[in-house]
Amino acid sequence: MTAVAGWRRSASLTLLAAATSLACSACSSLYSEGAITGAGIGGAAIASKVTSNAAVATGIGLGAVAAAKAGVQYSERVVHRNTQDSIAKAAGPLDVGGVAPWSIVHSFPIEEAAHGRVTVSRAISTGALDCKEIVFSVDHDATRDKAAASAFYVASVCRDGENWKWASAEPATDRWGALQ
Repeated sequence: MTAVAGWRRSASLTLLAAATSLACSACSSLYSEGAITGAGIGGAAIASKVTSNAAVATGIGLGAVAAAKAGVQYSERVVHRNTQDSIAKAAGPLDVGGVAPWSIVHSFPIEEAAHGRVTVSRAISTGALDCKEIVFSVDHDATRDKAAASAFYVASVCRDGENWKWASAEPATDRWGALQ
């Protein structure tokens, strides 16, 4: 087998592993490790074609891994932001004490679909800056091995025009520089 054929086979197996990891729900760690491993293999293959200098090859490999890791982290933030927006959307129209269900099915299935309940515990401000403190649950359905359970969290949401947005400082929240 030639070096090119071996590289093509490795690349094909890496792509197959990446596709498989994307196809399964709740495969966040497999997705992350698959993407980073694939980048490492791809970076090594590119480096071997570009240079014979070990330092340059190492730099290419590290750059590919860093880019893959940044891409994985970005996609995870998008999934978290979508979940937070779903909760904020359900909480926005509620009065203090009102309860509503929330749910999300991710179009990019690196995390399981989620659901729960949300209530408004207090109005933080009204008028030009309309914000609420919420308490929400993430409900886990009963399985053959585990009873149903809920985990509870506190957060803040604020009105942004017609929409309600997550306002708590979380990894999926956009950063405000030195203000956070």
